[in-house]
Amino acid sequence: MDFAKFGSKYIVRVDKGEELVSTLKEFCSKNSIKLGTVYGLGSTNAITIGLFNTHEKKYFSKEFKGDFEILNLTGNISTMNGETYLHLHVSISDSDLHSYGGHLNSAIVSGTAEIVVESIEGAVERKFDSEVGLNLYNFR
Repeated sequence: MDFAKFGSKYIVRVDKGEELVSTLKEFCSKNSIKLGTVYGLGSTNAITIGLFNTHEKKYFSKEFKGDFEILNLTGNISTMNGETYLHLHVSISDSDLHSYGGHLNSAIVSGTAEIVVESIEGAVERKFDSEVGLNLYNFR
C-alpha cells in the first residue's frame, strides 16, 4: 500500500495480495482518520460480500473466487469503542459481466485497488442498536 495526501483527501493504492478492508482500516488508524468517506475501484480474486437480513437481524455472506472487477467501492469511516469502524459496500462483475453487490466483508486485491479517502474533521462514534440489529451513528 502506498498513498499521497492532497488537502483532506488521500489517494491510496492497495497492492496485489493485500486484504482491502484490513489495509484501509490500518491506514485510517495510522493517519488518525476518525470520520470520512471512501470510494474507489480495482480488482479482486477472492471477495466476501453480504446482505443484512432485517427480519433476522444478521448478515448473510457469500464468497466469490475468480477474476472480478471492483466496479465501485463506497463507504464511510467512523469509530466504535474508540476504534476505526469502516462501513463499506461494493459492486463487482465477473468475466461474463454479471454484477453482484453488497456489504464488503473482505477482498484480496488481485491487481490493484485505487481508493480515495476523504478525511472529515471530527468524530462520530457508533453504538449497537438492538432494535435494528446494527451499529448505528450515535450523535449523543
